[in-house]
Amino acid sequence: MNVAVVRYNAGNICSVINALRRIGVEPLVTDDAATLAAADCVIFPGQGEAANTMAYLRESGLGEVIRGLKQPVLGICIGQQLLCAHSEEGDTPCLGVFESPVLRFPATCAEGRVKIPQIGWNTIENLRTPLFDGLKEGDFVYFVHSFYVPDCAAAIARTTYGGVTYASALRRGNFYTTQFHPEKSGDVGLRILHNFIHLCHD
Repeated sequence: MNVAVVRYNAGNICSVINALRRIGVEPLVTDDAATLAAADCVIFPGQGEAANTMAYLRESGLGEVIRGLKQPVLGICIGQQLLCAHSEEGDTPCLGVFESPVLRFPATCAEGRVKIPQIGWNTIENLRTPLFDGLKEGDFVYFVHSFYVPDCAAAIARTTYGGVTYASALRRGNFYTTQFHPEKSGDVGLRILHNFIHLCHD
């Protein structure tokens, strides 16, 4: 099984590598277009700022490479956001695999109710697709984000924070995403990564 992790100017790749190793997968970290295209599946992880990261993806050509991948792809955190159409962070056009926008949590969320960014554990609900096989409604996963994808038809999991219910995971064709960090979500997150790798056999 050839699992590639996209190398680009976003943080948090090391924790994804370590999580994959815990489930017996030794990934290849690469920014080479041919290597990514030849992989059995691709993970597009990271934490970062949308405008600078998209500028890097455009200038390097990686953005078009990612958009054109045909095997299962898993976008994590900013990976989810960059696969959407547009982000309010820096008024940034993104890759457009998903038609949804990425919005900033409204200021009313922070008025004595919750903190922005959302940092910590929250639940996932309305789980769909084999990405969540073996999980149950209300399982907890780990989030770090100030921006979110509104609930939409592509949502395969939903989460509520500060009165906002949003898409905490998406799917369109071969593209899957999570706003939360599976690699930081304990056994639940490892099961999600295991399920994603299993998709590559189907």
